[in-house]
Amino acid sequence: MNISKLTPIIALSLAAGAAQADTELRLSHWLPPQHALQTTGFEPWIESIGEASDGKITFQIFPAQQLGSATDHYDIARDGIADVTYVAPSYQPGRFPIISLAEHPFKVTQAKSGSAAFNDWYQQYAAEEMPDVKVCMAFMQDPGTLHTVEEVRLPGDLNGKNIRPAQATMASMVAMLGGASVQVPAPEAREVIARGAAEGIIFPWDSIYLFGIDAETKYHIDFPLYTTVFVMAMNQARYDGMPEDERAVIDAHCTSEWAERLASGWAEREESGREKMLSDSSHTVYEPTPEDITAWQDATAPLMDQWRQQVSAKGADPAAIEQSFVDHMSAAGALFEN
Repeated sequence: MNISKLTPIIALSLAAGAAQADTELRLSHWLPPQHALQTTGFEPWIESIGEASDGKITFQIFPAQQLGSATDHYDIARDGIADVTYVAPSYQPGRFPIISLAEHPFKVTQAKSGSAAFNDWYQQYAAEEMPDVKVCMAFMQDPGTLHTVEEVRLPGDLNGKNIRPAQATMASMVAMLGGASVQVPAPEAREVIARGAAEGIIFPWDSIYLFGIDAETKYHIDFPLYTTVFVMAMNQARYDGMPEDERAVIDAHCTSEWAERLASGWAEREESGREKMLSDSSHTVYEPTPEDITAWQDATAPLMDQWRQQVSAKGADPAAIEQSFVDHMSAAGALFEN
């Protein structure tokens, strides 16, 4: 691919009076440039790096899959097509089983302190599971839920329904409960539901409004069904080749504090969508009972058995990994408990 022919959305250090840049890094992601993660996450992160490096480190941001598909962003960082990438590990099911633990049903309740704890937890395993890149930080999306054309309250209600899942674990859940997954990009989801090819979507709260899906799905379950996890990955050779003082700036921005800061603006946007939905008289938001949630947990329990088998096959200890996850999420006040 001829990168010189592409136009980055932004090229900046954002440091006032910055000196001539010593290092320009290419950051690739697959979201639209107006997405909250860019405006409240990536851009403040870049600005802080520019200021901390006295303008020596600048970035070009290539959004919307300009440098490659969303599925390939781990390999884009590995191969140096971009220097820093936004990776959704679940886009390659089975390749990164350890990190996918957080994406299972009813694991986390919020993405702010949850992302800081998640990064603390995953950094124990990152070098082993993702050895081809420098894992700068890991964070998560605020938990989402099930939004449907007809009311769904219990797991058996998904039997025979076509659902657009949020990620691979949710696709497995839909199949396990007798439904079928409709795999389409988020911008196409409304049309698919409108023409009856799908009867629901597993999605974050505010994104339902962002993509116009609120016009089609009028029923929602108020529980933290799932999250999706992400990694900021850096090309290892590019990092190793930076001057020591610049590496120190990058290290200071690859922290659990920054994982929380990166996730927070987006999380607040999704939280506001839930509040909006609760007060929207054209929508029905069902609050499940503890018994309902237990039924969902029991019905989806085999997903964790599959996860343990995948982790064991990689030579890791699933029990120890799972306990460490519980300890980190609990300490952060982000662990789901029925």
